[in-house]
Amino acid sequence: MKLWIRTKSFLKESKRVFQITRKPTVSEFKTIFKATGLGIIIIGTIGFIINIIAQIIPRIF
Repeated sequence: MKLWIRTKSFLKESKRVFQITRKPTVSEFKTIFKATGLGIIIIGTIGFIINIIAQIIPRIF
């Protein structure tokens, strides 16, 4: 019974969210795209640097 109440509540809240959301404008989409792309590049670069360091350290010792 408790599961049904939680599911019903979730569906009700989801419906409310979908009713107030809207499609982003071209400008908003471009901004989000740039920010996401920059974040991916930064995280990828940090991961690459850590990987290079992890490969170099065992050779030193």
